[in-house]
Amino acid sequence: MIIRQDTSNIIRRDTSNRRERIVALLREQGSVQIPALAERFRVSTQTLRKDLNFLDDKGICTRSSGGAILRRSGPSPTEEAIDVKRTLFAEEKIRIGRAAAALIKNDESVLIDSGTTALQVARHIEASASLAVVTSDVGVMNEMVAREKVHLVFLGGTLRRKNLSFYGTQTERALQDLHVDKLFLAADGFDIEKGLTTHFEPEALLNRLMCKAASEIIMVADSSKFGRICLHKIIESQGIAKVVTDTGIPDATREALLRIGVEVIIA
Repeated sequence: MIIRQDTSNIIRRDTSNRRERIVALLREQGSVQIPALAERFRVSTQTLRKDLNFLDDKGICTRSSGGAILRRSGPSPTEEAIDVKRTLFAEEKIRIGRAAAALIKNDESVLIDSGTTALQVARHIEASASLAVVTSDVGVMNEMVAREKVHLVFLGGTLRRKNLSFYGTQTERALQDLHVDKLFLAADGFDIEKGLTTHFEPEALLNRLMCKAASEIIMVADSSKFGRICLHKIIESQGIAKVVTDTGIPDATREALLRIGVEVIIA
């Protein structure tokens, strides 16, 4: 039998990994140059221009002559599709998920929001943990289904294919009579004055109900979310108990969070 690998999948995986490493270099150095990247990754300058144009389109960097500069902050008018989100800050999201999951104690009830960072929280929950887990996210549900010690509550509603989660009146009604110990809340944007924000109004409405249902709100977000302000507000900064993020969080934001009593956990 001859087994042939799917070369298109390999190419996509290599591209994704390279772009993640370019993002890491941007965050470490503040800028990158195409000749140095070509030498490091052993790919053509044309390929690297495509990579940098992709990251520019996604708001990660700004293209410059012969390279790119890290984009620290700015408006965020549109939301990336979930397949794009998976490729951005992937290593940071894994670390954030691991650190956030470590905050969960046996026999607690937790509500896990939708999104690629929230999914990493679910993936890093101890396999032997005895918990009640509530979610509207398809990926989180799939992670929990096989865990016999997890009492899984899935919130129904209308499927939003852009991020593979459910929302709407039915989802909101399902939350009304629930209470959980901890909410792990993702965000599209965070600003110390404007709070947590998101692009999608029904998601903001659902997130507000999630906040009301939780004794403790824990925000999980990679550092690219800081300084972004999206259209729809979820909650004030003061309403958060903890923030779990990566080392790229701006010092000013970290200090401002600490001043208002929010614990900052760096993964």
